[in-house]
Amino acid sequence: MKQKTDEFRFLQAISCLNTSLYRYVSPLAQKLSSTAQEIRLRVNRPLAIVCKDVTYYLTVQGGLVSTPLLDATLCVKRSDIVDTFNNICNYSVYSHQNEIINGFVTMNGGHRAGLSGTAVQSDGKIKNIRDISSINIRIAREYIGCAKKLDKEIGDIGKGGVLLCGAPCSGKTTVLRDYARLLSVEKSLNIALIDERGELASTSSGIFQNDIGFCDVYDGYKKSDAMLHAIRSMAPDIIVCDEIGSEDDVLSVEQAVNCGVIIVASVHASSVDELSRKHNIMKLFALSAFSKAVFLSGKNSPGEITDIFDAGDIFDC
Repeated sequence: MKQKTDEFRFLQAISCLNTSLYRYVSPLAQKLSSTAQEIRLRVNRPLAIVCKDVTYYLTVQGGLVSTPLLDATLCVKRSDIVDTFNNICNYSVYSHQNEIINGFVTMNGGHRAGLSGTAVQSDGKIKNIRDISSINIRIAREYIGCAKKLDKEIGDIGKGGVLLCGAPCSGKTTVLRDYARLLSVEKSLNIALIDERGELASTSSGIFQNDIGFCDVYDGYKKSDAMLHAIRSMAPDIIVCDEIGSEDDVLSVEQAVNCGVIIVASVHASSVDELSRKHNIMKLFALSAFSKAVFLSGKNSPGEITDIFDAGDIFDC
């Protein structure tokens, strides 16, 4: 599979913008595509392009400034939000309802649009989000080979599971995807890739948009269902999944580990201290689900490994 360029991915991510906004943002692809991480739309506020070390705001002339001056910058209108939201959902909001109530929609290419607005509740649960007021388009990346350092540092994956830790935009998903590819292709291991939100393989009509090697992909499944199906029918050596943390995740991982399957997963945690406060995750370390915790640097150096801790060291810190 040919690796897609940063510029291609930038243009792919912003293709959901309505015509009015797209004509302002698309000419910036060549300049910003390698550093842009998010495109943020807020109703009646300046359009923001979040890069590694600076946030830019567009001017009405199509220029870029780092200070949001309301009189000079391009403000997002209510109609821009409505049109872009409909584009994100391919004008089929109902078909994305389960994603919307969780606050995001995954788009083609693995790009994710975060949503905020007014919650519609029933029996104490969110059933819908109306009057969308903010959209955050997070640009997905694919860097073939970015997990080679991780693989070298971990060594024999057969010794136990690996938990990839980092803050948002630290490159967890990108590294996790490439590690799954590497383990399936270079180590010839059976990998079940649990792609609950469609950000890893980015499956479209059964075709993987990202290079995930020889993995068996469970697209759109709940983690618990996917792990059970994989164990029953695909005999995985390793299960790879993104962003664990719920009580259901703990039970599913525990079941997989008890069946002799190794888990490679990620979690939002930028430090050992933050990780130690996640009680569900600490249960998994107590169950020996993970032998290593790998920490990534942050949004300014996505994918860069800063520390690797043995499981026992997590409890000692």
